[in-house]
Amino acid sequence: MSAPVSVSAQLTEAENTATIDRGQLYDELAAEVEALGPQLGLLKRVARLVKPTVVHIDASKPRSAGVRANGKPLEEAGSGVIVETADKFYVITNRHVIDDSDLNGIAIKLYDGRIIHPTNLWADRETDVAVMAVGVTGLTAARIGSSDDVEIGEFVIAVGSPFGLSHSITYGIISAKGRRDLQLGDGNIRYQDFMQTDAAINPGNSGGPLVNLRGEVVGINTAIASSSGGSEGIGFTIPIDMAITVAQQFIEHGRPVRAFLGVNLNGKDYDAEYAARLGLPSLRGALVDSVIGNSPAVEADMRPDDVVLEFDGHKIEDDDHLIKIVGFTRVAKEVEVVVFREGEVIQLHVKLSERRRAETR
Repeated sequence: MSAPVSVSAQLTEAENTATIDRGQLYDELAAEVEALGPQLGLLKRVARLVKPTVVHIDASKPRSAGVRANGKPLEEAGSGVIVETADKFYVITNRHVIDDSDLNGIAIKLYDGRIIHPTNLWADRETDVAVMAVGVTGLTAARIGSSDDVEIGEFVIAVGSPFGLSHSITYGIISAKGRRDLQLGDGNIRYQDFMQTDAAINPGNSGGPLVNLRGEVVGINTAIASSSGGSEGIGFTIPIDMAITVAQQFIEHGRPVRAFLGVNLNGKDYDAEYAARLGLPSLRGALVDSVIGNSPAVEADMRPDDVVLEFDGHKIEDDDHLIKIVGFTRVAKEVEVVVFREGEVIQLHVKLSERRRAETR
């Protein structure tokens, strides 16, 4: 026979809840939140600090790029971030935001509501970075951080204009670094080293900043991986170190300045089986397919079937990694290259030249 159950034990959860002083619970919760104030207020302070440095961009495309149903030119909406160099202000954004637009077709809306137009612009298809000179004084520039210092798992904040809703804030973490060989946009982004984030990024966020909890810009948001066109927790951002390098080159030289090694790579056929045939214990590095004549690689005695293991102190993961490292190494710098050749590890020294547009690596 089962033991008798007391009347009080038979009270339902709802009846028990009714006897609790809900006001007291709310007060206790408020006190706990107050104690956590400095921590909980951090995101608010970062947002207040960063929002004035972010702009909304409307870029009208020429009629040759297509027209909408009402017969008006197509428009691209995106975001950008204000930077300052040599006491002048510029806006960094994505190339695909302003591509095919002329200066008069681009409207930059500031945080205070003013609308300005660029006085000059430069765009780099190979990185999807664009820079606009604005010729306006008294703007609020962002503080630039270092993407090299960003760690996986670090909290970040994305600021931009998703679906045209300017200065929207989302937050998340850095999910991964060094994402390469991605098919984004028109597929012409040659230099890839994307950071991946789960901060919500949607159409219109392109060109806006990704910032750390110190309020420093660590990336330029550029794309999402989505089957629906909206955020699904996978966004990609250009490391700020790369974006700033491109911007400085445009400002100083009017063009990107890229280093040239002089090899063609074979990432398509280079797999674990190929690496084993060469004598490597595991798949790593970048396989040289051929060496271009009269190039730094020829001078350094690089050869076909060399596997580049290290370049200027960087352990090379694959061909896309080597392409990025070479392209963003200073022109005329002499670097050490470690290659695997016929069962031996060999150290070579290469003095890089400047890449002409028709040249490869």
